[in-house]
Amino acid sequence: MNARKRVLALLLGALSFSSFSFAQSAPPASNAPSTPPVSNAPPVSNAPPASSAPPASSAPSVVDSKNAESCVERIPSGKDRPHFTEKIARRALSGHALTLEVVVEHGKGETVLPTGFRLLSDSPEAKALEREGFALPDPAGAAGPKLERSEQGERATTKVRLSVVPLPAKPGRHELVLPPLPIAVSRASGELLTVCTASHAVLVEDPIANTPNAPPRGNPAPRRQLEIWTTAKHVAIAVLIALVVGALGALLVSRWLRRPKKLPPPPPPRPPWDVALEALHDIRHAGLTREGRFAEVFDRVSDVLRRYLGDRYGYDGLESTTREALTSLRQTTPQIEDLPGIEGFMRDADLVKFARLTPSEGECLDLLARAESIVTRTMLIAPLPPPLATEASGDGESDSDADSDDPAEPKKPGVGS
Repeated sequence: MNARKRVLALLLGALSFSSFSFAQSAPPASNAPSTPPVSNAPPVSNAPPASSAPPASSAPSVVDSKNAESCVERIPSGKDRPHFTEKIARRALSGHALTLEVVVEHGKGETVLPTGFRLLSDSPEAKALEREGFALPDPAGAAGPKLERSEQGERATTKVRLSVVPLPAKPGRHELVLPPLPIAVSRASGELLTVCTASHAVLVEDPIANTPNAPPRGNPAPRRQLEIWTTAKHVAIAVLIALVVGALGALLVSRWLRRPKKLPPPPPPRPPWDVALEALHDIRHAGLTREGRFAEVFDRVSDVLRRYLGDRYGYDGLESTTREALTSLRQTTPQIEDLPGIEGFMRDADLVKFARLTPSEGECLDLLARAESIVTRTMLIAPLPPPLATEASGDGESDSDADSDDPAEPKKPGVGS
């Protein structure tokens, strides 16, 4: 079996060598004349090695009337055809990019349009390329057309690099003819002119033509494809928005909970006579007289009555002296009927407090009784302090009359009106 393969390989090699010799000795075809190569033209980078590839040419190498009809030049009347030079490699590899370099000289106000190189699939130029065994790579890819513009004075030069891919229908060595390609130029006036490149003959070889017994190559390793998962993207965005909204809501709720709350209104103050009577009751039942603390009883009873009179008639009872307290009480309207009793109480208390007199138990009990009597006689008939005073009624009744007629505070027996 191996011997048969070797014999078949030798026969194929002989046939290919004979066809190559015939191609070298046969004259060029009538419709594909070739011009002598230019020795100073550098080869294109994607061409075969320099040892086996002849230099490129800068002159049109083929004039094909059939392919020339696929590209139609459109030059406005009165406008000269732009001058340009072309350069292309004479040899190429099947399936590898072949670059045609065109240098266009034009006016400074003219622009070479890259859209002129994006041929439609149903255009005559694209059909001519496909018929001759060429294909255009993706214009948006790395092998798309490239422009380099330079200006010198009133003239400009644009270097255009067009890439095509030779794809012969059959394996082996083939001479393909690159048909003319259109180049669009926009003038300063807005007019468009189209010029066509020349046809070029290119010798196309297989990439493994010089490899003896070339084994078949397998498919390249698959590349990882990156695909956007739209649903997951939308879900992630929604979750992020929900987290942000939730955090803001939690912050607002926490601030609302920590806001300063309005305290409930305090209870209404107790009437000063209630406070005074309660304090006097506590002093009476504190057992101070049984312990012989008579001066303390005088002092505490005096403070209770002074506080009561100050709260009742609107002055500072504890910080006022006896003279200041009596002056404020004399200015009260209507006048206090028991004012002499109040004055006598204060004088007696001052004697014990400042003259260092020691009272007896009976004098302490008498002072307590006098204080309770003063509070009882003034708690209904005396007017309220100025901050708590009520307006007089329209018929001229005083506050004392209104207090005495208040059903919520009935008169106590023994209290005069």
